[in-house]
This record gives sequence, C-alpha cells and structure tokens, in this order.
Amino acid sequence: MYFIDNKKLNRNVKSIPKAAKKINASDMPNVEARLTAVDYTALSKTELYFAFSLVTSLFFLWGLSYVGLTKTQSTLLQFAYFVSYLLVSPPMGMFMRKYGYKRGIHIGLGLFSIGAVLFWPSAKYEKYGMFVAFTFVAASGLATLETAANSYITVLGPPSHSAMRLTFAQAFNGIATVIGPIIASHTFFNGANQYSLDTVQYVYLALACFALLLNILTAFTKLPEVKQAVNLSQDEILGQQGLRRQYHLWFGVLAEFFYVGAQVAVASFTIFYITEQPGIYPPISSATASNMFSGCQAVFTFGRFLGVLYLKWIDPSFALFINGLGICLFTILTATVSGKGGIACLFLIFFFESVCYPVIFSVATADLGTYAKVGAGFVALGVSGGAVYPSMQGAVSDHVNTLRSFFIPLTGFVPLMLYGFVMWIVNSRKYSGQLTIWTRKTNVNIEENDEQIGSGATQRDTETSASFGDDEKETKVFKKAAQE
Repeated sequence: MYFIDNKKLNRNVKSIPKAAKKINASDMPNVEARLTAVDYTALSKTELYFAFSLVTSLFFLWGLSYVGLTKTQSTLLQFAYFVSYLLVSPPMGMFMRKYGYKRGIHIGLGLFSIGAVLFWPSAKYEKYGMFVAFTFVAASGLATLETAANSYITVLGPPSHSAMRLTFAQAFNGIATVIGPIIASHTFFNGANQYSLDTVQYVYLALACFALLLNILTAFTKLPEVKQAVNLSQDEILGQQGLRRQYHLWFGVLAEFFYVGAQVAVASFTIFYITEQPGIYPPISSATASNMFSGCQAVFTFGRFLGVLYLKWIDPSFALFINGLGICLFTILTATVSGKGGIACLFLIFFFESVCYPVIFSVATADLGTYAKVGAGFVALGVSGGAVYPSMQGAVSDHVNTLRSFFIPLTGFVPLMLYGFVMWIVNSRKYSGQLTIWTRKTNVNIEENDEQIGSGATQRDTETSASFGDDEKETKVFKKAAQE
C-alpha cells in the first residue's frame, strides 16, 4: 500500500479562511461588471439549453479521463492528480471572476489537451518523472474545467434548482466512468496489450483530440457570461464583507474535502474488499470484482439521475443530510458485515454517494453573487481530499484488514452528514421561517447595472421560461425585478 505525508496538505486546507481575507469587495471592486455579465433571465430558452448542453459535455470528458489511469497509477501519480486541485482551483476561480467562464474553459481544455498529448512521449521513453509532471498538467486542466463548469451550471436558471441542474449535468460524468472502462477494455486493454504502456498513449491521444474539438467548438460559439442572481440584501452584505463571513462556503469546502477523500478511498478499495471477503469461498476473482466495480459505478450513475427527480421538490440540504445518513449507516455495515451482505452494503454506499458532490457544491456556492466563481474555486479545492484518505485506509488495510479499513471513510462521511443537517436548519429558517424539507421558493430581487441588463435585453427575451424543469413562477419574479 502507499503512504502520503498529509501534514503539509492539511496546513494548506486550514489556511483557506485566512486567504479569504484578501478576497473582499475593496480588493476587486465591480471586477465582474466589465464582463457585462447577465443573470439567466436575460437569455432565451434556446440560449439556456445550448449553454447547458455545451458545458455538460465537459463533465463527460473528465469522466472519460479516468480511463486507464489505474493501469499506470502509483502513489506519486495519484498525489499529483489530486494536489493539482489544491493549487489550481482557487486562483482559476479568481481568474474567471475577472475574465469570464469562457476563457477559463479554454484554459482548462488547453491544459488537459497538452497534458494528455504529452503522455505519448512519456510512455514511449518510459520516463516516470514525465508521467508525474504531465499528470499534474492534465489534472490542472480538469480542475479548471470543474471550477468553471460546476459554477456555470449553477447560475443557468433559478437558484432554488441549481442542485438539480448540477446533478443532472454531472450524471454524464457517471455515464462516462461506466462506459469508458468498457470501451478501453475492448479497444486498448486486451490480450498482450493489457499491461503495455503503449496502450496508454492511444487512450490519452484520443482524449486530447476530444478536448481539442470541444475547445474549437467553444471558440466558435457564443457562450453568454452569466452571473449568479441574489437578493438585494445579500448583495449588500457581499459588498461589505466579501467572502470572509460566508461560513456556508468555508464549511462547504471542508465538507467537500472530507467527502471526496472518503469517496476516493471507497472506490480505491472496492475491488480489494470484494476479492478479500472472508465469508466467500472460493474467493471472487479480480476480473469478477472489476465487473462488480463497474456495477457500483452504474448504481452511482442511476442514483444521480434519480436525484434529479427528487431535487426538484426536496430541499438540497435536507437531501444531503439524508444521503449522508445513508452513507454512514451502510459504511458501518460494510466494515462489519462479511460475505454477500457486506458487498450489498458497499453497492448502497455508491448509491447514496451519487448526489453528494453536486449538492455540496451548489449549497456552498449559493448566495455568493459576483463571488460565485471565486467560491467555486475554493469548493473545487476540496477534491484534493482524494490525496489523503486512500493512504490512511491503506495503512489500516495493511495492519488490520480491508474489511475494517472501511471505518476510515466513515470519518469523512460524518462531516458531510453534519454539514447537510446544519445547512438544512439554517436555510429553512432563512428562507421559509420554519423547518421544511421542500425546495425553497424565494422572491429574489435583482439590481442590475445599466450596461449589463437593460430593458431592451429583458424585452428581447420575454420568451424565457423556467429551464430544465425549474419553477416558472420564480423565473417571472426574476424577470419582473430585472425590468424594474
């Protein structure tokens, strides 16, 4: 197993609130105004659907990027992959606040293409250092894309349904993680080529070409710069405080860090858990366990599509709490129950994990207004938790057993559950005045700059309706406020 020194990484995570002190209204006054950003009500229904579809294709890309990674992966490669989120996401969020989503997407796709293409000489000359360096470059591109795409999807419609939209978009990530290994196993990783570095060249060359095509498509299409709609009182608070006292953001970053770390650990040890089951004789083969892991990914993807349905009506924070509760329960059972029962509980962990990442992201970046992109960069930083937890679980697996090692991910899932519970109570009181499990319906008033959304733009887009199944009444409230 592998071991990673976590002290430096943990110190960086603890210093996040200190770094936020530099990010306030006085440091970057009205920087987003120069982008002539608009809220979603200024876009036609066609523009909303097109922008949503184009950005959703990015989720499919980084789902495919996992193809074949474990075939050549080692401790340092995995560390380089996840640490890129720690180092790249926050500054890219600040960059996009100033220069817009589209430029951020271009940079992300460009970095990923460069890193993926350069896997070719790395594999050809079998230089391990090159693999590590270009893994970091490619992952930096993915970190940039994740910051941009996640944030962009959340602002393409009424805020009350941002979690639903992001869950739907990220479901295509799940589809790619299911079909990607299947395509690779039949096309690249088969027969004598199964463990050859030559196969990696073609996998990442194909991914680089796909990213290049997306970059070209993005360059020749009009991708509107959309800003997050917030009410006037929240806008005034942000103007005075910046991000310093947006506690739902900072606790969301921590929840994301712990959750992603635990999620990656569970995925990393799924095959070991299945093959080393003490209650099954003869032991399950690695090939069968690999197919069962694909089944876990399919359950995960199904859970996301199911989440799209209930997140239309259920409060995202409450949904996060319930899913976190389910994860904690079945993680305990997975660590204590052996045989087929334990494997069944493992499948259910994947099911309850399904909506957690997009929901944490949408809850943590809510009500940030012009700081939404910066907040998105910090939340994406939480992915770096994947560099920490697998090594911890590996140590327990080596010294005890794989079954009991699943208590380690539990320590990451508990903060997730608590964050959902606290945010459910806070948001219920804030928006409804009472504890409720239903999606909030808020009358949000928007104050626009004259050059951003004029009455002409509002009248031009009077056909705009609630997109992606959102509430039509809420959209009308936004439009009325924009006209005023």
